[in-house]
Amino acid sequence: MLFEFDSDQRLWQDTVRDVVAKQCPPALIREVADKGGDSTALWQSYVRQGWTELTDPAAAVELAIVLEELGRATDPTPYLATMSQFAPLAPDFEDPAQSGTAVFAGVTANLDAGGWVLTGTARHVLDGDRADRFAVVTPAGVFVVPASEVTATRSPVFDPVLHVADVSFAGVRAGHEARADVDVERARHVALTGLALTTVGACRRILDLALDHVRNRQQFGVAIGSFQAVKHKAADMYVAIERARALAYFAALTIAEDDPRRRLAAAMAKASAGECQSLVFRHGIQLFGGMGFTWENDLQFALKRAKAGELLLGGAAEHRALIAEEYRATVL
Repeated sequence: MLFEFDSDQRLWQDTVRDVVAKQCPPALIREVADKGGDSTALWQSYVRQGWTELTDPAAAVELAIVLEELGRATDPTPYLATMSQFAPLAPDFEDPAQSGTAVFAGVTANLDAGGWVLTGTARHVLDGDRADRFAVVTPAGVFVVPASEVTATRSPVFDPVLHVADVSFAGVRAGHEARADVDVERARHVALTGLALTTVGACRRILDLALDHVRNRQQFGVAIGSFQAVKHKAADMYVAIERARALAYFAALTIAEDDPRRRLAAAMAKASAGECQSLVFRHGIQLFGGMGFTWENDLQFALKRAKAGELLLGGAAEHRALIAEEYRATVL
């Protein structure tokens, strides 16, 4: 297992970074947050460039590169939910132009004379209010349901460009067959890894903004970045990000190679990303001082996206507990 990008992956990273910088600038994020701007054109650009076709498990590292860069840009499209949650659960429903998301809990399936009927309400579904399709995980298997069959209510959250919704399935007819052959566990690993990479990308943005600030902000006639306490905080942020980033890409590699360590790797990646955002959030705010609390400062978008990545699909403490359980099982 290689731990360095090869030449093709480095070229891919440079290409994605360049595209994101041009097509998803901070001005677009602010327009979406302030004026309810539409991100459809940005989503369609991802489709045209083939980014929504990275559904093969072997392309997990290439997908990881995209997710990290979009996390850094506070991407306002349903790309994360579509590629890291819906696609792994619905491999036979690949339509690059349509968005999707996953429902991992809250819905039951009952079989009657007319087929399967889905009932229940799923809470905090990422992009649940704007996805075209839902991959619904139930004890009976995985069902793919069009958005027209459900009722979704967007929930107010602190990230102004993030869509989270409660989705109600009130006797939804799902047909006669459930997909029992889908590897739901693997799909969860992809979802956790995707969120970890998004969080890492947001933390990178926080560090970039903080470094730019401390290089230019002056006190006593010198840049505050020259103060030892500031240097220490910046160094701590960098180390936390690199550690979380390494674990996130390791998780992506285990998915790409179908490595049996992927369950533990995904949990480690999610836990490390959550711990990373906690430190980076705190230090980022401290380095900016009062300016970091203002709406006019773009720092807020990265801070909120990083915090959202920690809260979705379980926080660091939950995944640390899973890691400890795995460890005890191997030594006892």
